[in-house]
Amino acid sequence: MKAMILAAGKGERMRPLTLTTPKPLLVAGGKPLIVHHLEHLRDAGFRDVVINHAWLGEQIEQQLGNGKPFGLSIRYSAEGEPLETAGGIVRALPLLTDQGEDWFLVINGDIWSDVSLSDLQPPEQDNCRALLVMTDNPEHHPEGDFHLAADGALTTSGGRKLTFTGISLLHRKLFDGLDDTSGKLGPVLRKAMASHQVRGLYHGGRWVDVGTPARLDELNRQLADGRRQV
Repeated sequence: MKAMILAAGKGERMRPLTLTTPKPLLVAGGKPLIVHHLEHLRDAGFRDVVINHAWLGEQIEQQLGNGKPFGLSIRYSAEGEPLETAGGIVRALPLLTDQGEDWFLVINGDIWSDVSLSDLQPPEQDNCRALLVMTDNPEHHPEGDFHLAADGALTTSGGRKLTFTGISLLHRKLFDGLDDTSGKLGPVLRKAMASHQVRGLYHGGRWVDVGTPARLDELNRQLADGRRQV
């Protein structure tokens, strides 16, 4: 299975940090956010990674190269003007499924988590098109995103909602009929939920949406404290 890291956003909430540095290259715990992802992917057994980029994307390619120093093979999906999440994935599909793969892993570039990526496996249900990792709602997102039912189904309503971590397994058929102008991933997932094609997996460990300078500083402190405790 291949993996994709979404790294094309402009990081407007991170300004002024992102005026000269793409958000995935911002440092926490002594290394860029995207390097944390690469190391987690490698340790989980992934070898082929696709990274989309737009804003200052040449810096990402220059710093990460072909992935060999990380024990990975990295290919890039350059967007120029950034596409939305679904559009970016559609643009990258030829790289993600060029060996006949149906499923691939997608990770938002602006999160940090201790999710065990090696535990993520495609659901057994034939009609399933997505598996989303869900977690408890952070203070800045108390309303959550989707309801995780007892049987593992994800729905847009039905009870207390959890927050989507930005980590998912997606099936290529989820994007049938779409092109790279298809906008955000959320509406695509909600449509699939209406057809009972999306399942969820709860993660009770650590997860950070690194969306603002304050959250980046907090993550940096947490990771520094973790190193001191080892």
